[in-house]
Amino acid sequence: MTPSLPDTAVELAPGVHWVGALDPRLRAFDIILATANGTTYNAYTVRGERGVAVIDTVKESFADDFFRRLESVCDYDEITTIVLNHLEPDHSGALPELLRRAPAARVYLSTRAQIMLKALLKPGGALPAYQPVKTGDSVDLGGRTLRFLNTPYLHWPDTQCTWLAEEGMLFSGDVFGCHFCDARLFNDRVGDFRFSFEYYYAHLMRPFRENVLDALQLIEPLAPRFIAPAHGPLLRRNPSEYIQRYRELATPRLTNGAAGEKTLLIFYLSAYGNTRSMAEAIVAGAESEPGVRVSLYDLEGSDPATFIDLVEEADGLAFGSPTINGDAVRPIWDLLASLTSVNIQGKLGAAFGSFGWSGEAVRLIEDRLRGLKLEVPLEGLRLRLVPDTGELEQCRQMGVTLARHLTGSTEGALDEAAVLDTA
Repeated sequence: MTPSLPDTAVELAPGVHWVGALDPRLRAFDIILATANGTTYNAYTVRGERGVAVIDTVKESFADDFFRRLESVCDYDEITTIVLNHLEPDHSGALPELLRRAPAARVYLSTRAQIMLKALLKPGGALPAYQPVKTGDSVDLGGRTLRFLNTPYLHWPDTQCTWLAEEGMLFSGDVFGCHFCDARLFNDRVGDFRFSFEYYYAHLMRPFRENVLDALQLIEPLAPRFIAPAHGPLLRRNPSEYIQRYRELATPRLTNGAAGEKTLLIFYLSAYGNTRSMAEAIVAGAESEPGVRVSLYDLEGSDPATFIDLVEEADGLAFGSPTINGDAVRPIWDLLASLTSVNIQGKLGAAFGSFGWSGEAVRLIEDRLRGLKLEVPLEGLRLRLVPDTGELEQCRQMGVTLARHLTGSTEGALDEAAVLDTA
């Protein structure tokens, strides 16, 4: 029999309750995340001697569940504090109605969340009393202290965590969360959610690895005894293991070889061997420059996911594709689409390819690279059909120039690769 929850709040510690909602039927979150086990919208209350704090709310369509549980532990006129760790709609959907029911409450949120708050409440006009906070700021509830930790980009710019010092409890927002719905709530009682935990990290947190490491610098010294995330199981048993797993996932696992050595990855597909010949010539040119390690990968039959770790640690990326039906080939697009799960902003990017008629693939790849915020210092190299000796020298020179851009030794190098003028 599937476990069920009562309509009342669930006690986590004396005066601390879960007042969230379950969404077991959800199968896709924000369109892109698969949620085979649904999700939870976790919201919390903390009671002090001078009032009650509500930490986050729920998705608007689950507001009735939230208010029913909230009313089981407090009256609305007792609510003095509303903490918003994150203003995405799945956390703030019930906020407008909560403000209407508890008009005396003051809202606490990160500095960057102010714009979101104004946008969220603009249909109603007037803003509530609110206080932007930063790391170290706190709210005294009377015998209970909430302290704020600024953790931007985990996974929105506005995100923060809230620390309940007296209970050693971290209300972590999206950090340490996952989309996994189980009415038993606690990590020592629910089913096996390890896959969901790491899937969630990979798709939401991995692109912001540096921010994860910054957040861990704030969180680890606290040694939380309980982690209460915004989604998924509540981590009351061995919360340090989940913190340690985040550090493992966020710490680079690959090295570039010699200290200071730059890495250039070249990916290609080739219908008749012409784009492959271009790729091999680019490799030869890049390898001729000291301080650059070059790797060449044929994408035919490959799974883009196998390259993500390599891409994350690389300094430069070049993509080669023939033009087929006025476009780059699908494996190139699949690999480019997968790059949204890692931070590639500022890496060097380049495109090349052979074509028969129109040659659009190279320019389309370049546009995508720029859209992903890579630096594209060279104009892409397009060659018609079989490259001759002179054209392969252009490819070799492109490799030289890419390598010199990576090492910062572009003085005296070609400013850009030559491009054949085609009809």
